[in-house]
Amino acid sequence: MPSTIWSGAISFGLVTIPVRVSAAAENRSISFHQYHLEDMGRIRTRKVCEIDGEVLGQDDIGKGYELTKDQTIPVTDEELDLMPLPTAKAIEIVAFVDRESIDPVRIADSYYLSADGAVAAKPYVLLRRALERNSKAAIAKFAWHNRERLGLLSVRDDALVLHSMKWPDEVRSPDELAPDAIDLDEDEIQRAMELMDSMTTDDISGYRDHYRDALEELIAAKSEGKELPEPAEGEEQQPGQVVDLMAALNASVQRAKASRGESDEHGTVHEMTPRKKAAAKKTAKKAPAKKAAAKKTTGKKAAGRKPRSA
Repeated sequence: MPSTIWSGAISFGLVTIPVRVSAAAENRSISFHQYHLEDMGRIRTRKVCEIDGEVLGQDDIGKGYELTKDQTIPVTDEELDLMPLPTAKAIEIVAFVDRESIDPVRIADSYYLSADGAVAAKPYVLLRRALERNSKAAIAKFAWHNRERLGLLSVRDDALVLHSMKWPDEVRSPDELAPDAIDLDEDEIQRAMELMDSMTTDDISGYRDHYRDALEELIAAKSEGKELPEPAEGEEQQPGQVVDLMAALNASVQRAKASRGESDEHGTVHEMTPRKKAAAKKTAKKAPAKKAAAKKTTGKKAAGRKPRSA
């Protein structure tokens, strides 16, 4: 069972639900240390006072707010704990919203909430079932690590999940990042949708971190003195390369369907040449055939004539 990182209660109107909070995910990435190349000595980060150069321990370090360059206001942990914050030991539900209305950019870390004791079991299940039936999510406020946070309460399987959220003024606007107006062919949009359909799945549990797998193989080979693994061969993509968009979409759909053992009804690559020009070329190609036929007919007529008498 994952360790408890916070304990308190969900405040749901006049209903109180004691809960324990644990992390919903874990970091499986491989981490490295910094070391001295000459003697493989470990490089340490030390906290040093800029006035006297003394190396400090955690007990010697406090918090402070820099009012000006020459004036710092010290703030202690006790003063922060005594602040009149109603959410200091509670996850206070303040509103309910449709789950689809939440911008995914605002969601940060996720945490599982478990009922803390037998008394909390019934109101815990009550809130979970109510959220399930009306397809709602709860907006909540809570305080962790000396700051008030905004959260989203939702349901995953049989557990309540708390998603930490960004405050509205913490999310940057993407307006300046959007490209200028682009003219798109309706066929291109339709083909892109077909590509999405061909790549749609209900199960993503099979995806793995191949970089971590390769890194583990590298570390194992070096620790055992074996030959390093061969680099994986992949398609080299040229950034900024201009391509035929429809041809790329067609090829992508064919590859996606082939990977599933399906056939593509529209597998032919889209030709970017206008129809009129293509028809003109086709007519031009047939013209020599007519001339050849005329020659053949002329030859037959010539063969059918009787030679003139001398």
